[in-house]
Amino acid sequence: QVQFVESGGGLVQPGGSLRLSCTASGSIFSIYAMGWYRQAPGKQRELVAAITNSGRTNYVDSAKGRFTISRDNAKNTVYLQMNSLKPEDTAVYYCNAHNIINLRDSWGQGTQVTVSS
Repeated sequence: QVQFVESGGGLVQPGGSLRLSCTASGSIFSIYAMGWYRQAPGKQRELVAAITNSGRTNYVDSAKGRFTISRDNAKNTVYLQMNSLKPEDTAVYYCNAHNIINLRDSWGQGTQVTVSS
């Protein structure tokens, strides 16, 4: 069974940067469309950025111009580069994998991102 493990979260000051990684094991990574979601306390989980298996990307408006999603199929990894971070970016960030063959979704365990001075 495929597993997805996130890393790269932490505490950063406003204006700082972080890069999140999500690495898959046990499956063919290229059959997954990948996404990063986040959930802040008391709020619903929201899609932040997504990338198709062919590399097409889309972003939530609040992330455009600041965040970049990318993937390296050879390393079974998807990245989220986050720049110019704001306190409102504070949340648990989750990696989502959508299998385009069987249409099933898998989730990582989440990684905490805290933006605070």
